[in-house]
Amino acid sequence: MPVEPSASPAAATRVLLVIPTLNEEAHIDGLLAGLLADPPASASWRIVVVDGGSTDGTVEKVQAVAAQQPAVQWVHNPARIQSAALNLAARQFGREADVLIRCDAHAVYPAGFCQRLLDTLAGSGADAVVVPMDSIGHGCLERAVAWVSNSPVGTGGSAHRGGHRSGFVDHGHHAAFRMDMFRRAGGYDESFTHNEDAELDCRQRALGARIYLDADIRLGYHPRSSLPALARQYFRYGAGRSRTARRHPGSLRLRQLAVPAHLLLSVLAVAISPWFAGLLAWPAFYVGVLLLTSLLMAVRHRSACGLLAGVAAATMHTAWALGFLSGLVGRREQAWQPVLAAPLWPAETRAPA
Repeated sequence: MPVEPSASPAAATRVLLVIPTLNEEAHIDGLLAGLLADPPASASWRIVVVDGGSTDGTVEKVQAVAAQQPAVQWVHNPARIQSAALNLAARQFGREADVLIRCDAHAVYPAGFCQRLLDTLAGSGADAVVVPMDSIGHGCLERAVAWVSNSPVGTGGSAHRGGHRSGFVDHGHHAAFRMDMFRRAGGYDESFTHNEDAELDCRQRALGARIYLDADIRLGYHPRSSLPALARQYFRYGAGRSRTARRHPGSLRLRQLAVPAHLLLSVLAVAISPWFAGLLAWPAFYVGVLLLTSLLMAVRHRSACGLLAGVAAATMHTAWALGFLSGLVGRREQAWQPVLAAPLWPAETRAPA
């Protein structure tokens, strides 16, 4: 396994850094260059780009970097989705690693990202480290989506979306795992295309793992640039969350339950308003909150783009609720128990340090 010159092979933590990709030509060069220029000081590492069948120049770019950098490798992911990509890399290279770090190609990472994760793992004693994700946008709609995504109206106060307090949590944006726990939990469930991270966190916690949110290690994230793409994304988020909630009863939070409940109540209010007009007060209140949000975003950011924040929030809320409700109706789930845990590989095959 490649070792950085400054690291001691006998003492260094062994890191497997995995980047799932699918048509990330615009971002992969910058991500790899940034990572390679900022290696962890206390670890040896292997960077594995697991590609789900890109049809742009992603693979060619990764292969060009790998030809010059022994630490970088490329692997094909026939299942295409991110959950399968992480599991594939862990099965192939995880026996030689102590820590698994996940990087997404379209995110922006702070200086010292990998070393800071290792420091937090060691200092907190946690089994996994998660981080906050701050949305950033370029076009007008992207900026509006980003601004509302970083606000309670967009996220309901989720700690890993705009939060600034570190501590042990139930869930967050995945960044680093102790490989032993990732293996024991069975990695990601590859039947999940969305919400696979929250579902894995439920299994990890059930097995006794502790998850630590480091609010000082913040990622930048580029949101969808059109309302149809945003709606599709949040519909899938909602459908994934409904599966997680049924597989892990008790994992659903009030802020998440409130979204589909609001949609059902609003539809009901409109439907029976000819007989009970007062019920329209609820959807009218919601529209008022959206209008106020739009005005506040426009003033706070001194941009007319903020006026689209309410539209973005309504799209996110409605699509998430529809996805959640469709998931409840369209798919059955068996409650998960720790006895059902299936490790990614037997513990006795782990390579010695």
